[in-house]
Amino acid sequence: MKIVHVYKGYHPPVIGGVEMTVERMARWLVRRGDEVTVLTSAAAPSTVEEIVDGVRVVRVAEYGRALSTPFCPTMAHHLERIPADIHHLHFPSPTGELSWLMVRPRAPMVITYHGDIVRQKSWMPLYGPFVHAVLREAAAIMPSSQAMLENSTVLRRHRDRCRVVALGIDLEPFLRAAEHAERVAELRARHPGPIVVFVGRLVRYKGVHVLLEAMRSIRATLLVVGDGPLRAQLERLRDELGVGDRVVFAGTVPEIVPLMAAADVGVLPSIARNESWGLAMLEMMACGVPVVCTELGTGTSQVNQDGESGFVVPPERPDALADAVNRLLEDDGLRRRLGEGARMRATRLFSTETMMRAVSDVYESALAGRTRFPST
Repeated sequence: MKIVHVYKGYHPPVIGGVEMTVERMARWLVRRGDEVTVLTSAAAPSTVEEIVDGVRVVRVAEYGRALSTPFCPTMAHHLERIPADIHHLHFPSPTGELSWLMVRPRAPMVITYHGDIVRQKSWMPLYGPFVHAVLREAAAIMPSSQAMLENSTVLRRHRDRCRVVALGIDLEPFLRAAEHAERVAELRARHPGPIVVFVGRLVRYKGVHVLLEAMRSIRATLLVVGDGPLRAQLERLRDELGVGDRVVFAGTVPEIVPLMAAADVGVLPSIARNESWGLAMLEMMACGVPVVCTELGTGTSQVNQDGESGFVVPPERPDALADAVNRLLEDDGLRRRLGEGARMRATRLFSTETMMRAVSDVYESALAGRTRFPST
């Protein structure tokens, strides 16, 4: 089967949840024997084609960005000329969606709906008609969680063609975290006491500022892993709050598994619906680490089940965040039980294999002309 994935970025080199999900999907399909092309932006004014792990990646010339959207005027041309049995769009990605509308390829088109448009919401009166035009043409729409389907005002109009497909990760490196015992011991020696870990980009919706507030009531070391435009601001806030001796900004870490395995508790303190899933939280769970996340009406509380793999608290509540983290830190038995529950939940529900079996079913339905999923 010839499958073309369309999104504004791709990993490598772009690090992001959607980009890495597209990569996992593409590589899995190649291993199955499919011919896979990823159509994405080049972040440079020239088009480059290459083969990455068996995936043909077409990076289309980009001439600037506005509202995080690349301007790639020849993307529609490339989309039209690449043979495909299935087009798989990843939403939101205005460049890809508008390109598809311009050429309307004959092959069936499906969409993974990664999340609502939040930061650029003010543009929806202008962009909204194009969104609904694309969604109407999709043979199937795959929101990543039931909560996303229930709470998205955009998906409400297209519910009969929605099938929830949970995102997954390559679990094996995280399930084998015990192999990193020596490195874990080094990390624990360097950061004595309980260790709390956050992993993600340092942008506002991730809620790291709320976590720093909570750290005034948490007797542990917080490792903030990742980088982003707010790093300097967050480091200043750490010092202003008087928690500088217990909060370490580690930056980007090449080997993430040992660091996650060294954690006693993982935290995802996001405050807005930009956080539609939380793949880093899923990686922590696969390492056997219980997590505390926030309820956003998206997939965060589908990944982390309150009382099974950790705790779910309201967003923007430092007190609730601190209470949940402290409860885990103070009760060894509870922490071990929820850590094991986290590992089992990740293994049972959120592997790349599980995700792609569901995606493959959607492809087959689209090819057969079956475009209704009334049981969702």
